[in-house]
Amino acid sequence: MILSPRVGRGLGAALLAGCLGVAAAPAAAQLSPSQPIKIVVSAPAGGIGDLAARIVAQRLTEDGHPAIVENRVGGNGIVATDAIAKARPDGYTLIMGNHSTLAILPHMTKVGYDPAKDFVPVALMLAAPNVLVVKAELPVNSVRELIAYGKARRLTNASQGIGASGHLIGEQFRQLTGVDITHVHYRGAALAVQDVVAGHVDLMFDVVSLTREQVLSGQLRALAMLSPQRNPVLPDVPTAAEAGLAGLEGGAWFGLMAPAGTSRPRRLAQCADAQGVRGIGGERAADQAGAAAAAGDAGGLRRVDCR
Repeated sequence: MILSPRVGRGLGAALLAGCLGVAAAPAAAQLSPSQPIKIVVSAPAGGIGDLAARIVAQRLTEDGHPAIVENRVGGNGIVATDAIAKARPDGYTLIMGNHSTLAILPHMTKVGYDPAKDFVPVALMLAAPNVLVVKAELPVNSVRELIAYGKARRLTNASQGIGASGHLIGEQFRQLTGVDITHVHYRGAALAVQDVVAGHVDLMFDVVSLTREQVLSGQLRALAMLSPQRNPVLPDVPTAAEAGLAGLEGGAWFGLMAPAGTSRPRRLAQCADAQGVRGIGGERAADQAGAAAAAGDAGGLRRVDCR
């Protein structure tokens, strides 16, 4: 399935294998510290992609190369992604690409960019499984109870946006169970989570980073982890297969991308810089995200050859 993440052990290991061993890029390949690197995130602040981008920007800034994060929202991420596809390939502009804008939406609607031709990969940052959560007042404590409840009345599903992982997994859940669910899409995950917590929407499929604290505090109830194994962030939550829904798996992946035409030396320098994420609390970010790293590709993101 195109959304299924490859589960690993920490954000640090999330960098592609091709990025390893290039910590000392040639001096000529380094970017000038007089011009900041801009990392564009196509969603509002507060999501897992935004978190990853800010960790990278923090590391670059600490290492003497200023970097900023720009949240450019619109068109379910298409607006920002299209802008970066057409940006000057000078190495100073990156985007935190993701499963939705690069692997899903181009097959659902017309976009002005070609994911395979208009970008070059810098590093695959992380992959994270989704978890099925319901609002606290919903009278269900298991997936089976949710299905029975949903067959008696219509349920609502909050997603991060059209074409996001929560949208597609919600549709898969509907097909597998026969439960009628109304899709309610938001401009980003943070707003969607807020409305489920407030009780305005019944359920959501989202990465653990934005729901873990609410689950532990009792504001949300987690029914199933959508990965082959249980997640150490919420170890008591069964997998979907254990809960009786074999085949329901999915999550999200995020990777740094540059406009096509970005020179090999500049990409090599960025790749070396990206390795530094391992040294600045990558484990902390992975713990917050329930995320993990991917040693191969995800949703079609190619390996990065930094040699």
